[in-house]
Amino acid sequence: MFNFRFSMLFTSILSLFCFKSCSSFELYTFDDTPGVGRVFDGIGAISGGGATSKLLVGYPEQQRSEILDYLFKPNFGASFHILKVEIGSDTQSTDGTESTHMRTPDEENYDRGYEWWLMLEAKKRNPDIKIYGLPWGFPGWVGGSTGNIYDDPDRTSMYVVKWVMGAKVHHNITVDYVGIWNERMYNTTYIKTLRENLDANGLQNTKIIAADYASAFSWVTLTAEILEDPQLAAAIYGIGVHHAETFSSKSAIATGKPLWDSEDYSTPNNQTGAGCWARTLNQGYVNGNLTATIAWAMITSWYFDLPYFGHGLMNAFEPWSGHYEVSSPIWATAHTTQFTRAGWRYLKHGSGAGKLARGGSYVALVSPDGKDFTIIIETMTYNGSMCFHPDLIKWFSVAPQNITLVFDGSLTSITHFNRFFTQLHAAGEPTIFKQLSPITVENNRLNLYLGVNQILTLTTLDHGRKGQHPPPPPSKPFPLPYTQDFERYRIDEEPYLFAQQIGSFEVHRAGGSHGQVMRQMTERMTIPFCNQTAAGIAIIGNTNWTHIYVEADVYDDGMDASKGVFIAARVSKRGCKTSSSQGVFFFFYPQDNTYQLAPTLDRKIILQGGDVEGVNKGWNNISLNVEGTTAVGKVNNKTVFTYSDLPAEPDQGFVAVGTGSLGYADFDNVKITRPLET
Repeated sequence: MFNFRFSMLFTSILSLFCFKSCSSFELYTFDDTPGVGRVFDGIGAISGGGATSKLLVGYPEQQRSEILDYLFKPNFGASFHILKVEIGSDTQSTDGTESTHMRTPDEENYDRGYEWWLMLEAKKRNPDIKIYGLPWGFPGWVGGSTGNIYDDPDRTSMYVVKWVMGAKVHHNITVDYVGIWNERMYNTTYIKTLRENLDANGLQNTKIIAADYASAFSWVTLTAEILEDPQLAAAIYGIGVHHAETFSSKSAIATGKPLWDSEDYSTPNNQTGAGCWARTLNQGYVNGNLTATIAWAMITSWYFDLPYFGHGLMNAFEPWSGHYEVSSPIWATAHTTQFTRAGWRYLKHGSGAGKLARGGSYVALVSPDGKDFTIIIETMTYNGSMCFHPDLIKWFSVAPQNITLVFDGSLTSITHFNRFFTQLHAAGEPTIFKQLSPITVENNRLNLYLGVNQILTLTTLDHGRKGQHPPPPPSKPFPLPYTQDFERYRIDEEPYLFAQQIGSFEVHRAGGSHGQVMRQMTERMTIPFCNQTAAGIAIIGNTNWTHIYVEADVYDDGMDASKGVFIAARVSKRGCKTSSSQGVFFFFYPQDNTYQLAPTLDRKIILQGGDVEGVNKGWNNISLNVEGTTAVGKVNNKTVFTYSDLPAEPDQGFVAVGTGSLGYADFDNVKITRPLET
């Protein structure tokens, strides 16, 4: 008899007989005789919510390729089956804005933003990865005169259809799934119209996941409508909810639709986050018949102190140093993804999926041809697997336990399993995704001893590994001095270190001595994901900067121009709170030859203002020096204000550039240094 003990008391993995009596083994049967369960749609991750992967673009080529391997390369790291991306809309969608492919009804551009690049890199590593597109918001024109995107479902659906078509025509990317509107109320007429327009444009194989909203609406309201409306039922492939907490509903199951946890995780990427994710991946099927689970965010590749920092499955937020961190949730993912594929089938509840008697869960999946078989077992404790929404999870207990796996049906042919093991929350260093020697199945049985906070994968597959690249470079702070002339970017690219919070900042040709510049491109208010103000702002640098100098060449003159430009320091409040940002804002209005010094982006308070002499027609240079309670502003190297009574708060924050309203404005030769002597 083979017994295997997993214990938090050990830092190494040993095969040994039970220390305690082995007589009380709970039996769990794995049997395909009753047939198999639901089709497994896969495990995925999200690049969306406002440039959450943007800093990744700026990494040195070697480190960038390594990071992408950990995310997408099969049998190496996370090995995701699904990549879900934001369909950009120029709107703030959690950590920033992503550029839209259609700023007007008559304009299309499928080179803007970085999601195209990311999808191509994912496909390069795994041609079978599924692509899922979802809007977080929409350009203002999509809402027409009312601002309601559902008033004209043809217009709104064609906006999405054109994105799907553009992916294929311009990048040879097939979009497998599209959603409705991230965490906003759906409309059934729109869902049916979207299906009709996809079909009319030859996109019958692009399936609709509805509705990427809270579980109360999806599991109750939407499922009732699906059961009552055959046309709606035919339009929808799967029902997707956010933060399902591993449960669905009887009515959802009754629809016969695939049930997806289409956004979950959103948890710090430490060992507890890995425990949360491992428990969610298993128990989603055990508790709710969920057949796909998708994590937000795929990677923490946004600035520290932006919303939900650290809630990606791994970290890569220092393109200037090349440093990145492969966190334990990546390997919790690998326990499932490296040993399954979309299209496999779960075994049925009671015959290969269920809860363990003393806490934890198990699921089993079989390949379509029946030749390969994988079991994933988790024994996560309540405190060891708290997700970001712990108030929704009832307390549960987990204890060490003896179990016997019994194999029946065609599974009696299994003679051995390959094994991968993780021990979280152990004394000393955790054991993360360690490959163990194969184990033998004797008399169709396998006895195991399970400790707590463990993940065990048993598989007949002979691939899978804990891939490893050389250690990345060490971490470094944002480099100063920093200068940027935008000449090395391609046209339409978003400069990766400028985290746009309102509006869209892209590289364009200005001509003359300035060559390429960064231009704010959004001209009108969007249909938002969260509150915005009629201004443009992109932050850069370090949230801890207190004493700083920033300058830029600016151009704000001509048709569709913004009403002024600004540079700023000590900028606080990002993401959906950007509209109420505080800091030191130097607004310059070249068309009026005036300036304002304000402590807030919205300029409800003005500290000082007045006329500016020597303003050029066209390009001007503006600078802001902030040290202690004093700010000095200059235009074309001539001082226009010295203000010595800055508010005490905020006393630190990012540097920013932006526009006084939505509309075009150009920035070039941005320079950030320590304060200059005045």
